[in-house]
Amino acid sequence: QVQLVESGGGWVQAGGPLRLACAASGRTFTMGWFRQAPGKERECVAAIMRSGSSTTYSDSMKSRFTISRDNAKNTVYLQMNSLKPEDTALYYCAASLRDGVSSISKESAAYESWGQGTQVTVSS
Repeated sequence: QVQLVESGGGWVQAGGPLRLACAASGRTFTMGWFRQAPGKERECVAAIMRSGSSTTYSDSMKSRFTISRDNAKNTVYLQMNSLKPEDTALYYCAASLRDGVSSISKESAAYESWGQGTQVTVSS
């Protein structure tokens, strides 16, 4: 099993940026960022295939967030700009360990490894 460790969360004022990072202990394929706010279901923020050539975003975030990865470092990043109070949530990194997947999934069940999460708090 691959271990995932997130970093970069914290407190930020509305309109500000944050960059999250997730370091994996081994080789991964599709990786994603999910988030869960109190009282809400977990949702996919963004995901990226191993090649980096294909990405997907939640419609409400694609103009503000950018996912990227560095396979040499086994690390995936989430650059978040123009943050809003409603972006406050626990952000999780997830990894699929399956090769040969032809499309990116936004479903939690498609990812086998999960990090512990990093808290992002956006104040108004």
